[in-house]
Amino acid sequence: MSLDRLDRRDLMKGLAAASGLALLPAGAAQAQEKVIRYGISMADIPQTTGQPDRGAGGYQFTGHTLYDPLVAWEMNVADRPGKLAPGLATSWATDPADKTKWVFRLRDGVKFHDGSAFDADAVVWNLEKVLNPQAPHFDQRQSSQVRARLPSVASWRKVDAMAVEITTKTVDSFFPYQMLWFLISSPAQFEKVGRDWQKFALQPSGTGPFRLGRLQPREFAELVRNPDYWDKTRLAKADRIILSCLPETITRTNALLAGTVDFIESPAPDVMPRLKQAGFRLIDNVTPHVWNYHLSTLPGSPWTDVRTRKAANLAIDRASVVELMGGLAKPAYGQVDRSNPWFGKPIFEIKYDVDGARKLMREAGYSASNPLKTQFIIASSGSGQMLSLPINELCQQMFKEAFIEIDFKVVELEPLYQAWRQGAAHESLRGITANNVAYLTSDPLYAFIRFFHSGQVAPVGVNWGHYKNAEVDRLIDQALATTAEAEQNALMARVHEKVVDDALLVWVVHDTNPHVATPKVSSYVQAQHWFQDLTTLG
Repeated sequence: MSLDRLDRRDLMKGLAAASGLALLPAGAAQAQEKVIRYGISMADIPQTTGQPDRGAGGYQFTGHTLYDPLVAWEMNVADRPGKLAPGLATSWATDPADKTKWVFRLRDGVKFHDGSAFDADAVVWNLEKVLNPQAPHFDQRQSSQVRARLPSVASWRKVDAMAVEITTKTVDSFFPYQMLWFLISSPAQFEKVGRDWQKFALQPSGTGPFRLGRLQPREFAELVRNPDYWDKTRLAKADRIILSCLPETITRTNALLAGTVDFIESPAPDVMPRLKQAGFRLIDNVTPHVWNYHLSTLPGSPWTDVRTRKAANLAIDRASVVELMGGLAKPAYGQVDRSNPWFGKPIFEIKYDVDGARKLMREAGYSASNPLKTQFIIASSGSGQMLSLPINELCQQMFKEAFIEIDFKVVELEPLYQAWRQGAAHESLRGITANNVAYLTSDPLYAFIRFFHSGQVAPVGVNWGHYKNAEVDRLIDQALATTAEAEQNALMARVHEKVVDDALLVWVVHDTNPHVATPKVSSYVQAQHWFQDLTTLG
């Protein structure tokens, strides 16, 4: 889409919203105050109660800003992948006598924003909040976001005032990666607001580097620097960050050009030359995130035939998708990049070969006069979806050249995630044979286990297509039982080989997570992850 084709009403709506956010409360503006106005690609502000919705991207906005996990991820490095790091837990280890039992030693002296103390009781309370439907403070909205991210948790208990034991269903050497997604909110604040999660959402209390100021759903949220944050190496550089919901790519980009925001994600690729000429700075990085179509393998799906799955992969001209993205993407030849130690040596080569795709489709019984017809569910926009509609429309044209006619059911990002968590067999998804959620692939759990193990079929996990392969299950189970990194890498490579040879997904491109900053923004560290740290934005 070009600037000339911009919908004037959308632009003015976005600019008016952004301009409104620039206004400060009376007496609040001070010359030395650093305020960053951030245009985000989401149609709504993610949940503020402790477990954000709207996917992994929501964590950078209302997750790791207002709250902390027990196990954190390095987000302050850009030149290498991050690693697990202590968060609200200073250490974690399994019981030598029973490796299903993990003991988390908690950080002393941490306070919630409301002044109450963080301790083991707070951790247990939060586990109950999302995993125990019988708990009086259980919140279904938060649970639906994180339950599938904690598939290994069987039980939990307080060991002492500053230690918690969590028992997993089986031995799981990757379990600490699950804890990255579990954020801790204040039990005392929940009591203070009358045990009402809707009221808590407007007055949230975590232990994070920001506090919530103003909030207007579907418009903006104001993050205010927490000067009392426990990690003095991670104090926010900005005094306030104002998150403005600008889901339309061109509206967001023009808000930047108009000076009503200072920083945006996912710019319009065709406007990048103009942005650079205007002195704006492009910030992107290697990102373990793949844009794909996850195919259903349930009986009745046209994708139960490996020939149709391979044909769909051969139909995609990835170079054209990268060109559409203005170079802000990388071709995907599997779940992870070829440089990743988990890539392995698949036999099936993912490439653009429309003649090969047609040949496979003819063998499967399809032709130009008898095309495969089905429906995919996709997002209208959203973090990690890049240019969702333009890319989907381009892929739709490519599929058609290979006798595959796709009709799209277009929904907002959060309904797409809900459909993803429900799995392909859910009644509401009858007739839909693929989803278009972009996948984070930073660790074995998120790259492979939750998608491809038969034990992760919804509602336990997000094996959306109900894929079942005994050899894949065996390899994953073996990896879960070992702590040797070299052996884990070798096993994950074999899993990846099997999945690519089965053409289980249609892999399109890897994200580079592009951002653009005005000269006003002097600092931002973009981690090689979908988690990002807004304390570095200033």
